[in-house]
Amino acid sequence: MHDWGFHGWGMWLGWIIGIIILIVIILVIVKAVGRSGNRNMPAGKSALDILKERYARGEIDKEEFDKRKKDLM
Repeated sequence: MHDWGFHGWGMWLGWIIGIIILIVIILVIVKAVGRSGNRNMPAGKSALDILKERYARGEIDKEEFDKRKKDLM
Protein backbone atom coordinates (compact mmCIF):
# COMPACT_ATOMS: atom_id res chain seq x y z
CA MET A 1 0.00 0.00 0.00
CA HIS A 2 0.93 3.66 -0.33
CA ASP A 3 2.26 5.58 2.63
CA TRP A 4 1.32 9.24 2.02
CA GLY A 5 2.53 10.38 5.41
CA PHE A 6 5.76 12.34 5.54
CA HIS A 7 6.78 11.79 1.92
CA GLY A 8 3.61 13.35 0.52
CA TRP A 9 3.86 16.40 2.77
CA GLY A 10 7.56 16.74 2.10
CA MET A 11 6.98 16.99 -1.64
CA TRP A 12 4.27 19.64 -1.21
CA LEU A 13 6.35 21.55 1.30
CA GLY A 14 9.26 21.59 -1.16
CA TRP A 15 7.04 22.97 -3.92
CA ILE A 16 5.58 25.66 -1.66
CA ILE A 17 9.01 26.78 -0.41
CA GLY A 18 10.32 26.82 -3.98
CA ILE A 19 7.42 28.98 -5.17
CA ILE A 20 7.85 31.38 -2.25
CA ILE A 21 11.58 31.74 -2.99
CA LEU A 22 10.81 32.38 -6.68
CA ILE A 23 8.25 35.08 -5.80
CA VAL A 24 10.72 36.78 -3.43
CA ILE A 25 13.43 36.80 -6.12
CA ILE A 26 11.03 38.31 -8.67
CA LEU A 27 9.92 41.02 -6.20
CA VAL A 28 13.54 41.94 -5.40
CA ILE A 29 14.36 42.24 -9.11
CA VAL A 30 11.28 44.36 -9.85
CA LYS A 31 12.03 46.65 -6.91
CA ALA A 32 15.68 47.06 -7.96
CA VAL A 33 14.74 47.88 -11.57
CA GLY A 34 12.12 50.37 -10.39
CA ARG A 35 14.65 52.25 -8.28
CA SER A 36 17.30 52.45 -10.98
CA GLY A 37 14.83 53.89 -13.51
CA ASN A 38 14.27 57.11 -11.54
CA ARG A 39 17.83 57.68 -10.36
CA ASN A 40 18.46 60.74 -12.57
CA MET A 41 15.29 62.64 -11.66
CA PRO A 42 15.12 63.87 -8.04
CA ALA A 43 11.70 63.48 -6.47
CA GLY A 44 9.44 66.52 -6.73
CA LYS A 45 11.43 68.38 -9.39
CA SER A 46 10.19 68.94 -12.90
CA ALA A 47 12.43 68.93 -15.94
CA LEU A 48 12.05 72.71 -16.16
CA ASP A 49 13.18 73.12 -12.52
CA ILE A 50 16.29 71.07 -13.22
CA LEU A 51 16.96 73.08 -16.38
CA LYS A 52 16.71 76.33 -14.43
CA GLU A 53 19.12 75.01 -11.80
CA ARG A 54 21.65 73.99 -14.44
CA TYR A 55 21.43 77.46 -16.01
CA ALA A 56 21.83 79.12 -12.61
CA ARG A 57 24.94 77.04 -11.86
CA GLY A 58 26.42 77.99 -15.23
CA GLU A 59 26.41 74.47 -16.65
CA ILE A 60 24.58 75.66 -19.77
CA ASP A 61 24.50 79.01 -21.53
CA LYS A 62 21.46 81.18 -22.39
CA GLU A 63 21.18 79.81 -25.92
CA GLU A 64 21.10 76.18 -24.77
CA PHE A 65 18.70 77.08 -21.94
CA ASP A 66 16.25 78.70 -24.36
CA LYS A 67 16.52 75.79 -26.82
CA ARG A 68 15.86 73.16 -24.17
CA LYS A 69 13.10 75.20 -22.57
CA LYS A 70 11.39 75.44 -25.97
CA ASP A 71 11.71 71.64 -26.35
CA LEU A 72 10.05 71.14 -22.98
CA MET A 73 7.15 73.47 -23.64
